[in-house]
Amino acid sequence: MSIRVPNPIGVIVDSFGLPVREGLQKAKDVGADGVQIYAVKGEMYPDNLTAAQRKELKAYIDSLGLQVSALVGDFGGHGFQVRADNKEKIEKSKRVLDLALELGTNIVTTHIGIVPSEKDDVYEAMQEACEELGQYAKSVDAYFAIETGPEPAAHLKSFLDTLSTNGVSVNFDPANMIMVTGDDPVQGVYTLKDYIVHTHVKDGLRHKEFDPRILYGAVGFEPMAHERIAEMLREGELFEELPLGEGKVDFDRYFQALQEIGYEGYLTIEREVGDDPAEDIRKAVEFIKAYR
Repeated sequence: MSIRVPNPIGVIVDSFGLPVREGLQKAKDVGADGVQIYAVKGEMYPDNLTAAQRKELKAYIDSLGLQVSALVGDFGGHGFQVRADNKEKIEKSKRVLDLALELGTNIVTTHIGIVPSEKDDVYEAMQEACEELGQYAKSVDAYFAIETGPEPAAHLKSFLDTLSTNGVSVNFDPANMIMVTGDDPVQGVYTLKDYIVHTHVKDGLRHKEFDPRILYGAVGFEPMAHERIAEMLREGELFEELPLGEGKVDFDRYFQALQEIGYEGYLTIEREVGDDPAEDIRKAVEFIKAYR
């Protein structure tokens, strides 16, 4: 293998399907350098963690020799498409970013909803929300990172280019692009090169074309829920998430592209399906380590 990939390797703790501390221990056991953690409900929701608990959690993560690569601050629903909902969602998102900074990362990944092709009311509501989030993130030298997948890379870039800062940037997920829009993730890396601050390492394939709004929700469609996404992945009718190397992501070219744009951040493994996620994640760590 000619391409060398020195990037740190992360895993999404929640992919193990365990309580946070057990998931953190599992991440260490499979050989990860860092972890991404959901912070939208339950024990990791910012309102549920006192200042002392935050310090103690950070100390525990440090004791395992792990870093936090990012938090997930994705509150689902219609993203930021519904103006009336945005004030509350923006405040919640800011609190997740505050928690992220206390845990040693300056990145919160999120889904904002599908960016409309026309500059309509929904587009403007999303733009206003992302402008406010971007300015807040920039003020603390941090990022909200939109996950790729719902729209082609070129369209996402054109939306990001309308914002006054890069405080809203990109969490690049190559499998989502293949499974949902059929976009080329390698070209997508070059298109979004100025915005990529975090990545996922995931593989998959698409069985048939479909409207992304079915999956990610939109005004007039069912709201997005991670449970619904997982259900559609299990059904495998429209698309399938597969272990690394078994889908359509060309990892040689994907990793090469990331190196060429100078990306030095985390390659974070996400596994949303499978009977033995811990084993799949362990194998994924080994898959990436083979490039070192």
